[in-house]
Amino acid sequence: MNEQTFMKLMQLLPKSALSSAVGVATRLPAPAPVHRMAMKAFAKAYNVDMEEAEHSFERYSTFAEFFTRGLKPGLRPVEAGEKVVVSPVDGRVSQVGYSDNGRCLQAKGIEYTVDELLGDKAAAAPFHGGAWTTLYLSPRDYHRIHAPLAGTITGYAYIPGEFWPVNPASVKNKQSLFCVNERLITYLDTVAGKCAVVKVGATCVSRIKAAYDEVITHAGKPGKVHSYETHLPVEKAGELGRFEMGSTVILLFEPKRVKWDDSLQPETVVRMGRRIGEIV
Repeated sequence: MNEQTFMKLMQLLPKSALSSAVGVATRLPAPAPVHRMAMKAFAKAYNVDMEEAEHSFERYSTFAEFFTRGLKPGLRPVEAGEKVVVSPVDGRVSQVGYSDNGRCLQAKGIEYTVDELLGDKAAAAPFHGGAWTTLYLSPRDYHRIHAPLAGTITGYAYIPGEFWPVNPASVKNKQSLFCVNERLITYLDTVAGKCAVVKVGATCVSRIKAAYDEVITHAGKPGKVHSYETHLPVEKAGELGRFEMGSTVILLFEPKRVKWDDSLQPETVVRMGRRIGEIV
């Protein structure tokens, strides 16, 4: 199927309803042989490395538990150093750079603004001109999201939206894809200043869950913006949330605060806790 045909089919597909249905199905308890067969089939199809998982198939009572599985203790050592920025996820780099007048690159010929992404001009203003990177999580990856630096959680914003796929065909063809899909944004104060960790939903990403509060996206929930009077402390690589089915994370920093490592290029594989940049 060529990309244009795929995009036309996606236009017609009831993506929100499908994502809700998939979410319900993944959380339903089922006879052990049934869900074990589903997990094993998924792991085989997507080459999931179960040697990294904290439990064997038998320990997961639903597919959702398997998909949001933790890792064995110590498997992702966190790069030390107050000024070292680490990857918040396992995945690969889609794009990376420094926003030009608040504009970020989605794909060749397609840009979007930080204002659109965050849905709030005032919240977006501090990130104009700053370092940003888009990290894609494939179905085989570990699907928890972590803090790139130590600091405090100052608030969050849930922005309901659409559920377009975030695969290469959609990224190359859907204008402002990350700005029309559902998002859960976590705002941090770090040693590098303000940071936004934008978790982007997609087709069959049934929910995004925060680890620091009772925040769960989707299922017709209204948008919400919340600021904490008392900021919540978080250590570097502390868990911020998880995807129930995979998607994309976008990191934003203030200008002239973070420099990406030269090795951080499109298609670079990243691992949670490994260095991707430094504070300048």
